[in-house]
Amino acid sequence: MSEKTYRMTTAQAIVRFLDNQYVEMDGKETKFVEGFFTIFGHGIAVGLGEALDTNPGQLKVLQGRNEQGMCHVATAFAKQSGRRKIIACASSVGPGAANMVTACATATVNNIPLLVFPADSFASRQPDPVLQQLEQSDSLAVTTNDAFKPVTKYWDRIQRPEQVMTALINAMRVLTDPAETGACCIALPQDVEGESYDFPEYFFKKRVHRITRPQAVAEEIRDVADLIEHASKPLIIVGGGVRYSEAGADVEAFCEEFNIPFGETQGGKSACKSSHPYCLGGIGVTGTLAANDIAEHADLVLALGTRLSDFATSSKRLFKNPDVKFTAINNNRYHAMKMDAVKAVGDVKVSLAALAEQLRKDGYKASYHGEIEAEKAKWDKEMDRLAHYAYDENFEPLIPERDPRTIPEFVEMTKSGITQTAALATLREVIDEDATVITAGGSLPSCMQRVWTTDKRGGYHAEYGYSCMGYEVAAALGVKMAEPDNEVYAVVGDASFQMLNSELGTTMQERKKTNILVFDNCGFGCINNLQMSHGIGSLATEFRYRDENDEIKGDLIPVDYTKVGEAYGLKTYACRTIEELRAALLDAKKQDRACLFDLKVIPKTMTNGYNSWWNVGLADTSEKESVRKAWEEVKQGREEARKY
Repeated sequence: MSEKTYRMTTAQAIVRFLDNQYVEMDGKETKFVEGFFTIFGHGIAVGLGEALDTNPGQLKVLQGRNEQGMCHVATAFAKQSGRRKIIACASSVGPGAANMVTACATATVNNIPLLVFPADSFASRQPDPVLQQLEQSDSLAVTTNDAFKPVTKYWDRIQRPEQVMTALINAMRVLTDPAETGACCIALPQDVEGESYDFPEYFFKKRVHRITRPQAVAEEIRDVADLIEHASKPLIIVGGGVRYSEAGADVEAFCEEFNIPFGETQGGKSACKSSHPYCLGGIGVTGTLAANDIAEHADLVLALGTRLSDFATSSKRLFKNPDVKFTAINNNRYHAMKMDAVKAVGDVKVSLAALAEQLRKDGYKASYHGEIEAEKAKWDKEMDRLAHYAYDENFEPLIPERDPRTIPEFVEMTKSGITQTAALATLREVIDEDATVITAGGSLPSCMQRVWTTDKRGGYHAEYGYSCMGYEVAAALGVKMAEPDNEVYAVVGDASFQMLNSELGTTMQERKKTNILVFDNCGFGCINNLQMSHGIGSLATEFRYRDENDEIKGDLIPVDYTKVGEAYGLKTYACRTIEELRAALLDAKKQDRACLFDLKVIPKTMTNGYNSWWNVGLADTSEKESVRKAWEEVKQGREEARKY
């Protein structure tokens, strides 16, 4: 049997294959691969680079500035596109490849599809060691790209051109699987990139990968229903799986019908509307008082599409009812079984509908009588206080366990009166209802899970599964590419901004209007709080000059972030008061280029507490009395927490 073939290089085959991949969900077909993000080092410039230069098809080529940053753009784009679109990323061998490892871990932890093609050393080994090659004397088969294995859901290395066919098909299998998606790595030895093979025509046919909605089996739905029907005060946890299943409205209707309140994880926030009467807001370590109070007394927890991280469960100490039971609906069996939950493995939307049918048939209704409304009213008052939170001329109130020195010192240096929660409240007040806000590591997502409200589904874009600092600026570009008609706001701490802001260059190059708000509190404020609240001194978490004793305890280091933005061509604003911030946000709406806001935010003005607890690895012996005291609190928390 003869078959039609096309003779082309491995790299050319990759480009042609990716250009013909589509996904279909609920009857809607979408082109899956938008393009390639690249930084053309020697490992891909003349291999994959030749293929993209000669015949990219409909794939768009984007130029990154940092390999980690461009992968964050791609991850944010895929997330905001509901995991129905991706941008592939390619790097050179060695440091370019290694830079993508962190981004791959971020995508995998968050179950976001990310496809990377790091160049590799030569399969022939003829020029070994090739420029940037990592040599391990115990195995010549090991390269930098082996570092991708633990942080990806699929990993392969192409030693012969024909191997790329099964590699790409398997990558598509993983990338389009709602239960197992994450980063996929296909390593490309430099010589193999340029080697030719007679690829069969059928390899390049249009492929439509169906993203289906498997319903949990009837027996598992019955198991979950049985537990719920024996509960009087159940609570739902809304996770990211609700968002990707597009089941937010279904969850709201379910809660209304059966009188069950819900709290949100970072990944699940904005899957449902913040204004919904059964929404308690964020839950867990960074949760609201309303959600955490209800959770403390709940006799059943129904986890929807969440992996139940330590932040969602307050390190398994949140649920204090001794009789509390756990159930879960999740399309991933591994996540569905956490907390010893009675599981129903399936898509949230259709499985929740089946559960509702069963509960309806049995006439179930939860036994809340005013508790939900009372907790929400109490939290609304706290939200109002936080929105107007400010320090008086004596810098009160202070948090006793934390160093008060920073506050007057910072105010004197910056002449600023902005508190973090008041700034967030102003941002929420001014921006459009259809805007999207982005946040990641540090204290900002902690505050925002509590105080941010939006009724736009998907309007809150947080990366907190991996808590990856440096995600925000790049993610703003990715979200804007996914939502070109809406305003996008990245809320980023000064430490995270310093860590990775390189994709400002790509943002300007692509002429994308994003808004970057740099919350400058002169350091790693979140971790500084963690140190000091556990009896440890302020050690290398504030941005200070080295002093006369050769310690990092000198004066605070002033940084003008507007200069960074101006260097790239952004419109910039220096904000020292809430009034200046409000005026800047309004003016930025009139701009047609990216904007950067430099907010000098008083340290220690983030939210904290609300019946939450976090298990940290504090020293159980110490010379410091303050540490020994903090250890007793950690020890008590561990004793009160569930063991698994």
